[in-house]
Amino acid sequence: MTWSGVFPAATTKMTANGELDLGATQMSIERLVQGGVSGVIVLPMLGENAALTQAEKDRVVSAAKEVVAGRVPLLSGLAELSTEDAVAAARNYRKLGAEGLMVFPSLAYRTDRRETIAWYKAVATGGLPIMIYNNPIAYKVDVDVPTLEGLAGVPEIVAVKEETGDIRRVTDLYNAFGDRFDIFCGVDDLILESIALGVVGWVSGMTNAWPDECVKLFNIARAGDLKAALPLYRLMTPAFHLDTDVKLVQYIKFAEHLVYGAPEHVRPPRLPLEGEERARVEAVIRKTIADLKRTRNP
Repeated sequence: MTWSGVFPAATTKMTANGELDLGATQMSIERLVQGGVSGVIVLPMLGENAALTQAEKDRVVSAAKEVVAGRVPLLSGLAELSTEDAVAAARNYRKLGAEGLMVFPSLAYRTDRRETIAWYKAVATGGLPIMIYNNPIAYKVDVDVPTLEGLAGVPEIVAVKEETGDIRRVTDLYNAFGDRFDIFCGVDDLILESIALGVVGWVSGMTNAWPDECVKLFNIARAGDLKAALPLYRLMTPAFHLDTDVKLVQYIKFAEHLVYGAPEHVRPPRLPLEGEERARVEAVIRKTIADLKRTRNP
């Protein structure tokens, strides 16, 4: 399987009392597909994966499968504690109709290289194509070049979401593996730099709020039109910075709320934004909304 293009890490909509809002979730996924995305990833950390029960996760995957209806690939995030649970979840998501997985390292323990290799090999027995989620800043496990050398022979592992924050890693991966893995940028505010170095896809957070603009940015940048891409990238970068904060779930849901009225509710332990923080984030989002409106209607 080859994946490329914009694959938003979709938010999971909640009601005011913290229950799943599957109707709003489906509406947001439909909006993403209509906006031209190339794939959809449900149950990422942005989708509050770790705060959901397995039964709730199953409902999200099934609801997403229903609305996507084969128009683009549907991937599920997989974030578990034990290897046994991870393998069971992989097999379960396959039965529910997911066409791939974005797999986190074990959330229970900071695995070393040998253990990380064993983890991903085990999840691969679930039978679905895998995108490795590599975010050592957050999860303290780096799926680096030597680790990937131990996984290159596993055909189910097809892609890497590169989120080290070190733009040099993209080139290191291509030098080490050529086109063995599909390399995706996993940081919104590094997408233009990553495309310049050859990534084929983008796992994006802010695409939830602005699918049309993010797809446009990706496509014109990948076509090599830097003159057209730079102004749009610079305009959106303050909002893209919100994707790299520990409160990215609240920030991106707030952006969705301000852009098109989606519910911004989150599940505890996350709490709604308030006070100075809410005002600061709102200012960034509203300025982006206004600047984009001016570019459409100069």
